[in-house]
Amino acid sequence: MADAPVLVTERLRLRWLDQRDLPRFCELAGAPEVFETTLHVPSPYTIAHAREFMEHQRRAWERGQAYLVAIAMRESDEVIGAIGLELRRAMDRGELGFWVGVPYWNRGYATEAAGAVLGFGFEHLRLNRIWAGHFAGNEASGRVQQKLGMKFEGVLRQALKKGNTYHDDVVHAVLREEFEPKIKWEIEQL
Repeated sequence: MADAPVLVTERLRLRWLDQRDLPRFCELAGAPEVFETTLHVPSPYTIAHAREFMEHQRRAWERGQAYLVAIAMRESDEVIGAIGLELRRAMDRGELGFWVGVPYWNRGYATEAAGAVLGFGFEHLRLNRIWAGHFAGNEASGRVQQKLGMKFEGVLRQALKKGNTYHDDVVHAVLREEFEPKIKWEIEQL
């Protein structure tokens, strides 16, 4: 199967993680603030974890289970985070997840990347519904979702377990019929 498409926005390239990215990816993913706000990013974050992510993104794409990519700056190609859609093809839906390294917080990068992935999910993967959840208290993630037109659907009480702690999962979603693109993006042509 072909590589996952590279999505480009005004400032970003969404592409597979590469071997050369691993040290910076580990540095960013290993920040305590990233660990505290994500469910699946381990701490400490090692090169072995990054290699597992690299292998998983390819296998998941080949199997039609996910579109998982690194977020990189368009000009420098420096990795700043990761984003993806876990796919439930039988239901035509996907779950959006993302993280951005702390030095890149509050600059609109998560919103820009997520807007491109939503557009790709609806236009090219033909999904009907895309949803996302975040830990209660991680309001920055919720704001990203709301900026993209995702509607608040509810709180799943103590639905997430991280370590020995249960967390509420705040859920937002958007349907294809409701989706209004807010971010300009395209598939990179090689």
